[in-house]
Amino acid sequence: MACLNNTSNLVCMTTIIQMSMLTFSLLAHPSFGFGFGWGGGGGPTYNPFTPNFYDNSCPRANDIVMSVLENVVARDPRMAASLLRLHFHDCFVKGCDASVLLDNSATFVSEKSAAPNTNSLRGFEVIDEIKARLEEECPKTVSCADIVALAARASVVMSGGPNWEVQLGRRDSKEAYFNLANTTIPPPTFSIQQLLQNFQSRGLDAFDLVALSGGHTIGMSKCSNFKKRLYNQNGQSQPDVTLERAFLSELRSMCPPFGGDNNLSPLDYGTPKAFDNNYFKLILGGRGLLFSDQQLFSGNYPFVAQLVIAYALNEALFFNDFAKSMVRMGSLSPLLGNDGEIRINCRRVNNY
Repeated sequence: MACLNNTSNLVCMTTIIQMSMLTFSLLAHPSFGFGFGWGGGGGPTYNPFTPNFYDNSCPRANDIVMSVLENVVARDPRMAASLLRLHFHDCFVKGCDASVLLDNSATFVSEKSAAPNTNSLRGFEVIDEIKARLEEECPKTVSCADIVALAARASVVMSGGPNWEVQLGRRDSKEAYFNLANTTIPPPTFSIQQLLQNFQSRGLDAFDLVALSGGHTIGMSKCSNFKKRLYNQNGQSQPDVTLERAFLSELRSMCPPFGGDNNLSPLDYGTPKAFDNNYFKLILGGRGLLFSDQQLFSGNYPFVAQLVIAYALNEALFFNDFAKSMVRMGSLSPLLGNDGEIRINCRRVNNY
């Protein structure tokens, strides 16, 4: 390459990595049909549904979602991350069917009570507000599952992130899955091997794991989710060795060894309200907040670490892959056709 004669080795290597990873990503990602063995040989086979599903029955559906969220996010910028997380926690339990929205009933326990969600998952009242507006506009038409998917995209776009076409036509579950919510949502303590296995069990791959983890570029996390890293990572009263020392001191000042479990820290302390690639840059410097974040670069999977480097160097590449992975995740096991129902109230199943 010409750069070898004109620039430093560091600049050359940066350019080579950017170009090679962009090409490799485009060729290897299952959405392009060139599966290289991750995620079950090219990912799941999805049922057909379309971004144009409501064009005739409720053409203003997305406009209404955007209108509500513009006001909500202006009041509470953190809500953007909460709605993105709500979509993730919905899809990882039995598919994207709005089961996470259901309250307790006589026949099931709500997923809201599961360990990954209790006193943590937010945004339910926002979904309620959107649903009420949509019921006024086009009654019994737009599913709660589709509202969650549209709200997740709107939240990313409003935070400066990429746009993508949301597949629509999902229907809503008639039950919740408390036990599955406790076992299928990956916790922040997972190793890289556990993360890869968890995503593969959902039909997702290493690209999806790293790209979707980039959603942590916005949002906050409680001290209880990462305090073990600060004081007793391996049961020997020592911190996680992958934590950068100055960052460790900053986090300890925020999260004392006793108490303070509900104190909040930005997942991306550099640009906590902006959807960008700074999350990956922080990981490269040992400043990933959660153990699972830093595992993307500290584990024994070079390909995953290479993706972190590529996304840190190239925000456009990250945005491109994140959008594709959101479509893939949002297409996990949807209820279509006559399956499920269109809930009138997202918190409970219909009675008619």
